[in-house]
Amino acid sequence: MKLVRFGEKGQEKPGLVDANGQIRDISALVPDLAGAWLSPASLATIAAHDSASLPLAPEGVRLGPCVARPGNFLAVGLNFADHAKETGNPIPQEPLLFNKAPNCICGPHDDVPMPRSSRKMDWEVELAFVIGTRAHYVEEKDAPSHVAGYFICNDVSERYFQMERTGQWTKGKSQENFGPLGPWLVTPDELGETDALSMWLEVNGERVQNGSTATMIFRIPYLIHYISQFMALDPGDIITTGTPPGVGLGHRPPRFLKAGDVMRLGVDGLGVQQQTVIACA
Repeated sequence: MKLVRFGEKGQEKPGLVDANGQIRDISALVPDLAGAWLSPASLATIAAHDSASLPLAPEGVRLGPCVARPGNFLAVGLNFADHAKETGNPIPQEPLLFNKAPNCICGPHDDVPMPRSSRKMDWEVELAFVIGTRAHYVEEKDAPSHVAGYFICNDVSERYFQMERTGQWTKGKSQENFGPLGPWLVTPDELGETDALSMWLEVNGERVQNGSTATMIFRIPYLIHYISQFMALDPGDIITTGTPPGVGLGHRPPRFLKAGDVMRLGVDGLGVQQQTVIACA
């Protein structure tokens, strides 16, 4: 299945993309795509329903983030061998984890405000997933059963905040709308294997990232296993898994975003996002 959330910001409803690409309103089946409503039982209820009997969403309606109100929004740094190389960093021996503020999520086509005092705003196309059943001390072989679905994340970053203002990376990763998610949440049965998905990102029509999950250092089952040794992952928690080469920081000379720039990005099987960078109010 391809699941979405549609409507004005803060008033989104859950939806299903039918076989004709139309969005069907599933709010009579589940109140939202969040927390316990992402459980296997809940997804099975949606899948078993005749989509043709569900009401259509308004044509051209805004898409919100495909997951609502995550309790945790975790990210994995330097998780692609070719990206680690472009940044001059060694291959991590263990996954490098950091937090993005859960309230930085936004729709896949929402504008992204440039933070006040921003100097080095950057882009990162990533494959993300959401937990559907609680995961704590999970064996790697059992990890895939805990995934409710996959989607694109643009891990928007402010490198000056992240790397030059001391402390943790979180401060460079958590500004408003620094976590566009979607357009769709794609269930594992529909997406299939995640080990060789092409990933790309364009800025103002120029392809700047062109990679594949094939160069991922720590793959998704291992990430779930690893993270679950340090914390419990609850339904609705989001993990974004790292980016391939071509980020602004990796260019020579480095290049960064400015107001008016347009980011367009995609991952095989997960659709396309597009955001415009705007000046901060």
